[in-house]
Amino acid sequence: MTLLSVDNLTVTLNTVRGPARAVRNLSFDLQKGETLGIVGESGCGKSLTALAIMGLLPENGWADGRVSLAGENLLDYSEDRMCQVRGDRIGMVFQEPMTSLNPLHTVGKQIAEAMILHRGMNRAESRAEVIRLLDLVGIPEPAKRVGSYPHQLSGGQRQRVMIAMALSCGPELLIADEPTTALDVTIQKQILDLIRNLIEDLGMAMILISHNLGVISQNVKDVIVMYGGTRVESGPTHDVFSDLSHPYSQGLFSAVPQIDDTKASRRRLTTIPGTVPELADLPAGCTFQERCTYVTDACRPTPPPVVQVADGHNVACLHIDEARTAWAAR
Repeated sequence: MTLLSVDNLTVTLNTVRGPARAVRNLSFDLQKGETLGIVGESGCGKSLTALAIMGLLPENGWADGRVSLAGENLLDYSEDRMCQVRGDRIGMVFQEPMTSLNPLHTVGKQIAEAMILHRGMNRAESRAEVIRLLDLVGIPEPAKRVGSYPHQLSGGQRQRVMIAMALSCGPELLIADEPTTALDVTIQKQILDLIRNLIEDLGMAMILISHNLGVISQNVKDVIVMYGGTRVESGPTHDVFSDLSHPYSQGLFSAVPQIDDTKASRRRLTTIPGTVPELADLPAGCTFQERCTYVTDACRPTPPPVVQVADGHNVACLHIDEARTAWAAR
């Protein structure tokens, strides 16, 4: 059963240079209990997609299209009605827990807030549930940590608190936006293992946003590769990663160090030429055209059509065959 359906989502931001479309005509479906990854460079529209779903776009931004949660369009909801959804039916783990958590309140109070608001718990009931959640996410001595302030916890513990907060009301959907940012590799693995186990145990759906291809490859069933606010490649994660068909997806993988394959380990890492365009400078056609090896005049006037290269594996490019042939021969 479809839990979340995003149809032609467009996010526009008012900038000093005029309106800029930061997300353009993005569509995807997420089933109950399934996991979806969104990957791409900074500025590609990943986080704005999540904020649009949550109704938390900045004041200079607005969303068009449709974002349906169990059939109801969240974009039609008033702020008061969205407040009933956020933290209850949809939980979100934000980037940088040190800046997301309120330094003036204890972590116990911050986790309990949603349960008091959405579940009507009293102080004693919410405290007991907070302790249970802190224990669930692996915080040692949870009864003592209820009264701790964010600065008294390590980075990994703060991230676990954010996860506990997102799970406090048993949401149907969890959105994790770069949940391992600024954490060392060991803590990253612990946090990702924790999220994966919780998803399996609680039966939630999840959207995992990351620029880390390894994180995406190991933790989600399906993946969307975004560039310039658009979806350039998508499909089952294993199928996409084993048969990269868009020049941008190939460029992302080429820049990742390989340590297992002897031939790859001797190859100099390649980089994608150029830089991500400014939102106000996005071209009318393919958003990747200024950095693409295969660009032709046909790529410039209109966005490329979406082509299905395998079951569920879709690519938006006019030069798929050339890109796949070159990738296979590398």
